[in-house]
Amino acid sequence: MNLVQKGFVQNFDLDLDLILSNPITRKIEHMPEGSGELLRQYGLETMAKPLKTKTADGRLFIGIPKESTYQERRVALTPSSVALLVSRGHEVVVETGAGEKCNFPDLSYTEAGAEIAIEKRKVFDAHIIIKLSPPTPEEIDLLQNDQIIFSTLHLPTLEAEYLEALMKKKVTAISYEYLMDKDGSFPIVRILSEIAGNAAVLIASEHLSNSKHGRGILLGGVSGIPPAKVVILGAGVVGEYAAHAALGLGAEVRVFDNNMYKLMRLQNNLGRRIYTSNIIPQILKKELRNAAVAIGAIHSELGRSPCVVSEEMVANMKPGSVIIDVSIDQGGCFETSELCSHKEPTFLKHDIIHYCVPNITSRYSRTASLAFSNVITSLLLEAQEQGSFERLLANSAGTRHGVYIYRGVLTNQFLSERFDIKSTDLDLFMTAQL
Repeated sequence: MNLVQKGFVQNFDLDLDLILSNPITRKIEHMPEGSGELLRQYGLETMAKPLKTKTADGRLFIGIPKESTYQERRVALTPSSVALLVSRGHEVVVETGAGEKCNFPDLSYTEAGAEIAIEKRKVFDAHIIIKLSPPTPEEIDLLQNDQIIFSTLHLPTLEAEYLEALMKKKVTAISYEYLMDKDGSFPIVRILSEIAGNAAVLIASEHLSNSKHGRGILLGGVSGIPPAKVVILGAGVVGEYAAHAALGLGAEVRVFDNNMYKLMRLQNNLGRRIYTSNIIPQILKKELRNAAVAIGAIHSELGRSPCVVSEEMVANMKPGSVIIDVSIDQGGCFETSELCSHKEPTFLKHDIIHYCVPNITSRYSRTASLAFSNVITSLLLEAQEQGSFERLLANSAGTRHGVYIYRGVLTNQFLSERFDIKSTDLDLFMTAQL
């Protein structure tokens, strides 16, 4: 008996008895549609297309899909980074149009040595997928066992079903927010925070104008007119660069944080004495009442940012004032904050303009893409030096810190507690492989 006689296979003549007697051929890689049920009756199974890992001598196979959510305009790797990776023997496939929104056309990627893929599916044949926004449900369907995927987590919209879908795919998922450097800093968070801090002040200045229904005032004032007051919550990187930008425009700056070390570091880095304070509700309420701009820049290493400004405090601000909640990435630190988008970035509440866009750096997509690409390229080159990405995970505690799913197993304790999903310490997996 053969499969042609059974009517299940065309242009494909195999002796089924011969297959059954040979254990090496008990798995057939490609079979026509409709033959699966017959094969299962005889104990056969189709075999998934093998994943091309390109890990020999540390070489990697990298896929860059086009972003399609959250009005994302950035791209994970720029042509200059691709050229460097290709020159080191790595293979890069880029989905067509991936860099267009930050002025990196397909031609610039082909000239750098990348392959341009018309279909997203071809990009997801790579061993390492690097993107910015979290993978969509359609992209999760394209993932394959043992793939490594880099993306943001986007905590405000994260759900248990999303994590479970990734876990079912048996992939290793790495979050940019949790990647650590050797000195304990968060390199990608830092570089994007520098951009976000500068951007927050520029956006606030724009929305104070009458064209945006603001109070119609200039941040720095002019001769004979005092400058506007800017209140910054958080003395981290975003807060520091926001203070730099606000002072550069001539504004009066107030910075609040409960971490005295951060406040002292900010004073030192600014090179001048400014008003700083712990987050004391009575003092904060007074300063917000007279502020033209309030910037939320509190980052939490564990999960959600603390909500330190009550709705009452917001209601006491002067009409037409502006709130820029950069912390909306982690839920926001103003009680009145609501998730917005680049298409509809603001809303009014108590006559206060709220700007609460999560991926604020996408507004400056080319600068953000260049900054982001520089950091992730260094990580990929380090993986080559280690011999493979798996070895880098074993040898780099900072890279392991970014992993929240390892081969289908949740490894992040915060996510485990938040969604009541069992997690396993990643170090246990690393120890078992030694």
